[in-house]
Amino acid sequence: MGVNPGIAIPVIDLRGKTLSKAQYKMAIPRANLDVAHAMAAVEPILARVKNGDETTLKELALEFDGISPTHVRVPRSAIDQALADLDPSVKSALEISIGRIRLVHEAQARKSTRTDVVLGASITQKWIPVDRVGLYVPGGNAVYPSSVLMNVIPAQIARVPSIAVASPPQREFDGLPHPTILAACALLGIYEVYAVGGAQAIAMFAYGVEGLCEPVDLVTGPGNVYVAAAKRALRGLIAIDSEAGPTEIGILADERAIAGEVAADLISQAEHDVNAAAVLVTTSTALADQVRNELDIRVARTRHSDRIRAALTGVQSAIVLVDSMKQGIDVMNGYAAEHLEIHAHEAQAIASEIRNAGAVFVGRFAPVSLGDYSAGSNHVLPTGGCACHSSGLSVQTFLKGVNFIEYDESSFIDIAATVITLANAEDLPAHGEAMSARFEEKS
Repeated sequence: MGVNPGIAIPVIDLRGKTLSKAQYKMAIPRANLDVAHAMAAVEPILARVKNGDETTLKELALEFDGISPTHVRVPRSAIDQALADLDPSVKSALEISIGRIRLVHEAQARKSTRTDVVLGASITQKWIPVDRVGLYVPGGNAVYPSSVLMNVIPAQIARVPSIAVASPPQREFDGLPHPTILAACALLGIYEVYAVGGAQAIAMFAYGVEGLCEPVDLVTGPGNVYVAAAKRALRGLIAIDSEAGPTEIGILADERAIAGEVAADLISQAEHDVNAAAVLVTTSTALADQVRNELDIRVARTRHSDRIRAALTGVQSAIVLVDSMKQGIDVMNGYAAEHLEIHAHEAQAIASEIRNAGAVFVGRFAPVSLGDYSAGSNHVLPTGGCACHSSGLSVQTFLKGVNFIEYDESSFIDIAATVITLANAEDLPAHGEAMSARFEEKS
């Protein structure tokens, strides 16, 4: 059995094969994004921002966004006006989403813990927010007020004292970021907003711009390959959440899945970008045929059909045929999708076997679109297979664990010989001498 002709989404047949995790990962290609090449392209931009001023940012905006903003920092009046002009239905939808995202992320708050090692000796771990964060909200093919919510809310719950947002200036809005993005900032009480996009936004956050923007300690938020390259180049000077790549959806499905729903969900993520990945892993060739037919129908009638078709027919998208759901689970744990949907009998049991995914959407009533906006979970997630070692954005992203060590004299005396022995074993005698100095007679 095969897959019927139609949209030429690649087909990968893994039936009859037993592969390792690494081999399954290699079996499903990803989009070829050359971040290293992009780093070379952004180096001059980073240098210009580092050595420049507000005028430099305006010049870069004209070069890359086609407009020089009157104000790089968006006036508060423009932010308030954007909220006043916001469609009431959009405002209501944002407020509902804010409530759910807050509810989920408040449960992530960390509490200090104290461990009494021995009598008179304790270690207290405190979770302290970073002092200042820069949150990047992309422009490009779409408008992302949802990314404002996903970045700002966990930072606020972590009690970050200083939060700044950057988003590209838009020609159709006189050099301001999109008004829906500004309105989302207003709803969350964020008024430090910059009309700066791309690598130059990351550089502005990292280096600061005198008289305009103070440097930050951490930058979060998705962006294109040049944003990822800037984050890689500046990592160390700043902390970053991740180098977000093109969005990915993986769907693990058996013969009970509804082809129209599976196709619609694949299309929903392909809508983002021509490099977006849409991967269906299934035990059913009949479902594969039906999904292919549904893609033909649905892609033709959706607005961004050219972009979606390019994504679905790219090397990064595929229908993958497997012998069993057990093999499908192994494939998905190897692939480590950003978003993983499970459309199958006993979906919860299957989900319990998933170790590597940015977020897992269990059952037909939990599509990725729900998580993109209003489920309450965060949509800033690891891509490119990074879900095998990294987590999505959370309150934890904005916190540092700091240990506070307290020993009284008795507990110090009790452990001193142990420390001195280990210091001498490592040929670091001054470490031991710092211990023994406490036994010297005071003059």
